[in-house]
Amino acid sequence: MDRNTIIAVVLITAIMIMWMMMMPPPTPPEPVEEMPEPSTQEANPPADEFQMGQAAPDTAILAVSDPPIPVQAARVITVETDLYTARITDLGATLKSFELKEYFKYDQVSPIQLVDSTGPGAISVGFQSPGARNIDTRSILFVQRDPRDRIDATASPATVEFEAAVGSGRLRLTYTFTPGDYEVGLEVAHFNAAGFQTAEGYELVWNGAIPFSEDVDYRKEEVNKVGAYARSGSDVEGITLQRDQIVDRTLRGNVSWVGVKNKYFGAVVLADDPAREAELIGERFGEADDPEVAVDFRASLFIGAPDEAPDLYRIYLGPLEYRKISRYDGVYGMVDYGWDAFEWMTRPLAIAVFIPAFGFLSSIIDSYGLVIIIFCLLIKVVLLPLTLSSYKSMAKMRELQPKMQEIKEKYPDNPQKQQEATIKMYRESGTNPLGACLPMLLQYPIIIALWQFLQQSIEIRQQGFLWAPDLSAPDVILNLPFEIPFYGDFVAGFTILMGLSMILQMRLQTTPASGPQAKIFMYMMPAMIFVIFNRLPSGLSLYYFCYNVFSAVQQQFINRSMKKKAAAEKTVTKKPGKIKPVKGVVKNSTKERRK
Repeated sequence: MDRNTIIAVVLITAIMIMWMMMMPPPTPPEPVEEMPEPSTQEANPPADEFQMGQAAPDTAILAVSDPPIPVQAARVITVETDLYTARITDLGATLKSFELKEYFKYDQVSPIQLVDSTGPGAISVGFQSPGARNIDTRSILFVQRDPRDRIDATASPATVEFEAAVGSGRLRLTYTFTPGDYEVGLEVAHFNAAGFQTAEGYELVWNGAIPFSEDVDYRKEEVNKVGAYARSGSDVEGITLQRDQIVDRTLRGNVSWVGVKNKYFGAVVLADDPAREAELIGERFGEADDPEVAVDFRASLFIGAPDEAPDLYRIYLGPLEYRKISRYDGVYGMVDYGWDAFEWMTRPLAIAVFIPAFGFLSSIIDSYGLVIIIFCLLIKVVLLPLTLSSYKSMAKMRELQPKMQEIKEKYPDNPQKQQEATIKMYRESGTNPLGACLPMLLQYPIIIALWQFLQQSIEIRQQGFLWAPDLSAPDVILNLPFEIPFYGDFVAGFTILMGLSMILQMRLQTTPASGPQAKIFMYMMPAMIFVIFNRLPSGLSLYYFCYNVFSAVQQQFINRSMKKKAAAEKTVTKKPGKIKPVKGVVKNSTKERRK
């Protein structure tokens, strides 16, 4: 070891010895008298006995210094509504399970689960005791006075109340379940909070990730869509897990909600009064394409010291569908719309155009496959002026191809002369070389936005069409006995149709004068798209297949109409050359009048 290392070791050793000499030994705990097991009446005192500032009776549930209650002592209460089945446990007064009734996993049989049922629970209150211990309420056994193990909330709201003695105070958590709504109300009440927590206050925590719901063969796509988010002020910020790592992020000031999500579903905790701080922690175990990959999240709202009045929260547990979550400010910001460079246009287009259009069409058409086809047709109609302008410019450019070839042959070794002659040709013919490109570029925002929308749209999830059982997943028509890199081990049907339709469309755009590069591109581009789209949702491939077919039909129609127009113009220009017989008649008639 060098000298600096030796000095450091000596100093650390000296400090440790002095610290142990100066610190007094801990005071041994006083022996606790063994109490008889309380009766049901003693363990569940009437509500009017739980007054603020009153010390907890000896027969009450755990104080913070007690050891954890074994899980076997807990009771699970099941709450049924028309939309979900929730299970809450006395141990921690927390959600142990939350199953949706109208949404199913990839097998279309198992209900969607929004809570990690293998963990200790999703909701917890965390604080520090006066003795500097970190307390998680999931280790405290609460009292629930309703003797029912199953509560029906399908017709009217139901309330489930839990209470526990903690130190010299009490903590009460009250859940409210409402039929026809994915929102669960939560009221957190502190009685004599100074008796069991420091003045810094407490935090309300959502624990765990939303369990995966899609097929394990396409797990990578779902893993890349998970995340934890929070809204601070007017900004929605979050963390995503791109690799096997731990990510931690803290947001301070005016935090209105925190939430976690997978590709299609989410859990959001909203505070009626903004929190002082939010912390998002996420961890991923394994690679995204590993069937055994796992993720975990912890999203907390730091509230601060509680008031005498209870703190009110709303918990949304359901699909990330715009019509259901648009009432919560900023929550739709959790939905991924691609790269930040494009999100400024993709998200507004989705909210203002795609979502209302899909909602209206689906209200009158049962099949979402037909909805996608009709929506594609409407997009083509809306973009028709731009398409006409683009195709007309392309047709003029095709007509000028022979002249451009003549210019190249005339000035083979003089690029400057070629450029001057080409510009002169464009000016005389009234053709703008950018006229074919600009209209197409203006269509790209719509195409990119629709690309992102259809990839994450829960509206098309598990909606079948023709041979595709689920438009949000690839439509496998052939399983391969081997895996092709970047392609997969199966063949998707609509992707093949999309590639063939793209070749057809590009053949219509290619002229005999087109060079070999254009012909190579005609087959290379569909091949690349064929590989990329094979693992994407079949609804997206269906849309682009229809888009290419409608574009080919449009182009054929426009080409024919332009040929007819050109033929008519040639006929009109030839007519003045056939007036000679008429002039002769006029002259003869004049001579006859003079005679």
